[in-house]
Amino acid sequence: MAAMYLKIKSDLFEKINNGTYKEGDLIPTEIELAEYYNVSRPTVRQAIQILVDDGYLEKRRKRGTMVCQKKIEQEFTQKILSFDAEMNEKGLTTSTKVISSTIEDASEEVASTLGISLSDKVCKLIRLRYINSKPNVIVTTYIPYNQFPDIKNVNFINSRLYDYFSHKGNPVTRIKRKLETIKADNTTASLLDIQENDPVFYFHSYGYGNDNKVIEYSISKYRGDINYFVFDLCR
Repeated sequence: MAAMYLKIKSDLFEKINNGTYKEGDLIPTEIELAEYYNVSRPTVRQAIQILVDDGYLEKRRKRGTMVCQKKIEQEFTQKILSFDAEMNEKGLTTSTKVISSTIEDASEEVASTLGISLSDKVCKLIRLRYINSKPNVIVTTYIPYNQFPDIKNVNFINSRLYDYFSHKGNPVTRIKRKLETIKADNTTASLLDIQENDPVFYFHSYGYGNDNKVIEYSISKYRGDINYFVFDLCR
């Protein structure tokens, strides 16, 4: 005879599949489920955790447990597209919140990456990107200010960075990316609406211009619960 927590897990899974609990819905609380199934809260918690681990539910701070949306495919192919263009091609709606845009001295790491001196200035642009009104990725971008001095006047809520480079006659023609996984710190968790220590995809991206020099260095933190990545390689 199956353990009770497995029966509860199967019942909740069926309700997710048949639409009783729809994407974005909060399921009943542990107390409500414990009363409904006439079991203890630890038994309910065990059932819920299996569905969380399998990607069907997610626990949200101060809100409860929510039915997950389907994971979003992020494609890294030979075709260079902006975040907005790629998501729009998939029929998804994007929006941007600019956290900050500042002109500051280049750090040693940033200067080395961009091939500029420590005395040079960079534009540091931090954006929170949304998909279908849900926070998806935090992007911190460094751009050599001496090469693009009017970037401080661009409204990146509505403008695309790659379009800006193209309009300046120096489009991004090649991108190199490095992928790691990290745990979300408190600030990252708060911005992405996840739990502290939840897994995050951590990318370093290097955008090369016409002269094969890096004109854009970005650090991106993608939510680990709603994204997956496809790498399309050719021989």
